[in-house]
Amino acid sequence: MINAKKPKIWYGGDYNPDQWDSSIWDEDLRMFKLAGIDVVTLNVFAWAKNQPDENTYDFGWLDTMMDKLHEDGIGVCLATSTAAHPAWMARKYPDVLQVDFYGRKRKFGGRHNSCPNSPTYRKYAVRMAEKLAERYKDHPALLIWHINNEYGGAGNCYCDNCETAFREWAKARYGSLDEVNRAWNTGFWGHTFHSWEDIVLPSGLSEEWTGANGRTETNFQGISLDYMRFHSDSLLECYKLEYEAVKKHTPSIPVTTNLMGAFKKLDYHKWAKHMDVVSWDNYPRFDTPHSYTGMMHDLMRGLKHGQPFMLMEQTPSQQNWQPYNSLKRPGVMRLWSYQAAARGADTILFFQLRRSIGACEKYHGAVIEHVGHEHTRVFRECAALGQELGQLGDTLLDANVQAKVALLFDWENWWAVEMSSGPSIDLRYVDEVHKYYDALYRLGISVDVVGVDADFSRYDLVIAPVMYMVKAGIADKLEKYVHGGGSLITTFFSGIVDENDLVKTGGYPGELRKLLGIWAEEIDALLPSQRNRIVLSDQAPGLKSEYECGILCDLIHSEGAEVKAVYGNDFYRGMPVLTVNKFGAGQAWYVATSPEASFLQDWLSQLCSSIGIHPLINDMPVGVETTLRSKEGQSYLFVLNHNENPVNIKLGERAGVELLSGRTLDGEQEELAGRDVWIIKQKP
Repeated sequence: MINAKKPKIWYGGDYNPDQWDSSIWDEDLRMFKLAGIDVVTLNVFAWAKNQPDENTYDFGWLDTMMDKLHEDGIGVCLATSTAAHPAWMARKYPDVLQVDFYGRKRKFGGRHNSCPNSPTYRKYAVRMAEKLAERYKDHPALLIWHINNEYGGAGNCYCDNCETAFREWAKARYGSLDEVNRAWNTGFWGHTFHSWEDIVLPSGLSEEWTGANGRTETNFQGISLDYMRFHSDSLLECYKLEYEAVKKHTPSIPVTTNLMGAFKKLDYHKWAKHMDVVSWDNYPRFDTPHSYTGMMHDLMRGLKHGQPFMLMEQTPSQQNWQPYNSLKRPGVMRLWSYQAAARGADTILFFQLRRSIGACEKYHGAVIEHVGHEHTRVFRECAALGQELGQLGDTLLDANVQAKVALLFDWENWWAVEMSSGPSIDLRYVDEVHKYYDALYRLGISVDVVGVDADFSRYDLVIAPVMYMVKAGIADKLEKYVHGGGSLITTFFSGIVDENDLVKTGGYPGELRKLLGIWAEEIDALLPSQRNRIVLSDQAPGLKSEYECGILCDLIHSEGAEVKAVYGNDFYRGMPVLTVNKFGAGQAWYVATSPEASFLQDWLSQLCSSIGIHPLINDMPVGVETTLRSKEGQSYLFVLNHNENPVNIKLGERAGVELLSGRTLDGEQEELAGRDVWIIKQKP
C-alpha cells in the first residue's frame, strides 16, 4: 500500500510555489484545506531555482514549503526536478543538448531537452536527486519520490553520444556483427556491416523519413525497431540512476515517475519493472470515448499485474494544448475521477493546484483559478470531491479489479506494426486493440490489459489483436494456455514476424499456424471507401447474418479449424473470415479482418456467455460503465453514468449500500442521476 503513511485516497496535485511570491503561499494553503487537499507534488521543474550554477545549491524555498505543508497535515510527492536542465548547463556543457532527426543541434529551450546519453546530464541529474534525498530523507512530509516528469515527451536524440551508445547497446544485445547483420537483414541493399563504427543511427540523414501520414518510415525496420528499444532503454537508464540515488537514502519511500497511457516512444512494460508504483497522467479530450480512457486506466493497472496505480495528473477543468480545449461540464471532473478509482487508482491528483500566469500552460485549468479565491464552480466541485474522498477513508485502498478477460498490449509489437512497409496506412495498432476493448466495455465485461509476460492461466479468455510480432516462447505459451482449456482470439496480420521483424517463412501466421488451424495465403488491403462482408455460416442467437469489415482481409484456408463465417464480396468471396480451432481442452479463434463494431459486440457477447463470462449488470443502459474492486473478501461495485440525463438500473443481486450517499439500494429499478456515480458495497 503506497498510502500507508496517509491511509486514504490521496487528493491534491502539482503545486509550483517556486513560480510565485511567498506572500501568497499561506492563502494557497488556506484554500487547500477548504478543498480537502492532503497531498501536494512539489519541485517538478525547479532545477534552475535549486541550482543556479554548477556548484551552488539553494533549497531554502523548498525547506519552507515542506515545513508549511507538514504543519497543515499535507504530505508531499517530491519530484527530482530533472525534466528540464538549467540554462547554465546548456551554455557550459553543450553535450546535454539534443540533436534532432535531421542532425541539427538544439539550443536551450523547452523541456525534456536533454540528451539521455549525455554524461553531463546524467552526472548532474543524479547529483540533484541525491542531494534532495540526503536533505529530506527524514522529513515527515515526504510520502513518495517523483523522478523527472513525463519521460520522452520531446523528440528523440541523434547526437554522437547516442550513436556511440547505440553501438554498445547493439553489442550487448547481439554479441557479434554477424548476428547484427542477420537480425537487421543487412544483405538487403548491400548494407552489410564489417565494423561497429559503420553503424549509424536511423534518422532523416540515413534510413528514415517522415511519410505522408506523419509516421516515420524506414528502409530497415530491424534497425529502426532496435533504435526505438535503445531510446526507451536510454531514458530508462536515466530513471534508474535517479531511482538508485534516492533509494540509497530512503529505502522505504516508494518511487515512481508519471507515465502517459499509450505513449508510443517508451516500452512501459519494461519500465514498470523498475517502478515501485505506476503513476500516470490522464488527459482525454472532450470527445474521447469513455471506453478509451477506461482502457488506458486498465493498461496502467496491468503494467504491474493488477497492482493499484496513482492518477498523478488530470485537469480540474480544461486543458490547453489541444485544438479545442473544452471545459469539463459540471459533474464530469468528479465522474472521471471516480472512473480512475473504479479501475484501480488509489490517488486522485491534478495538474495543477494554482494556474500559472505566463507561458504555455497559463490557460490550463487549476483548482485555484486566476481570480485567486475559492468562489468558483471549479473550486466548489473540487472541494466537494475532497470531502467525499475523506469520507471514503481507506475503504478502497489496495482493492483489486476483478477480470476474467485479458487483452494483450505490446509496445514492441506496436512499433513493428506501424513501421511495416505496408500493407495499409490505415492500420493503427492501438485502434484495433481498442475496438475489442470497446465491445467488452459496452457489454459491461471487465478486462485486464496486460503484456505477453502475464500469467494467462488467470483468465478464461485472452485476446491478442494484430499480434504481428511473435516473440520467442510466446507461441508455446499460448499453445499451453489453450491446450489447458483457455480460449484465445487473435486477428488478421498476426504471426508474421519475430522480434527482429524478420518474416517467419513457411506460411502465415507463422508459429501460430498449428494452434489456429489455418494458413493465410495473402493479405488484401482495402481502400477507405471499400468494404467487404462477414457472412455467418450459422446464425447464432444475438447475431445478424452478416456484418461489414475493412482495412485488411486475410485470405485464409482451414487446416483443421471450423469455419464460422466467410467473406461476402470480391474474388475471395466464400473464403473463411472467422474460424475456431479446437486445441486440447481449449479453443483458438481467428478473425481475419477488421469488423464493424456491432459484430464484435454481438459476437463477443455470445462467446463470453458460452464460456461463463457475464456482465456485472444485465441490460445495462448505453453510456453506463461498471467495474468491481475487491479486497479481504469484500467487493465494491462502481456504476458510472456518463450520460447527461438520469438512467434507470436494475441491480438485481448487485444490490447493497451505496457508500457516497449511505442509501441502501435494493435489486429493483433505481435511478442514477446524469454524470453521477454509485459505489455499492456488495452483500457478502
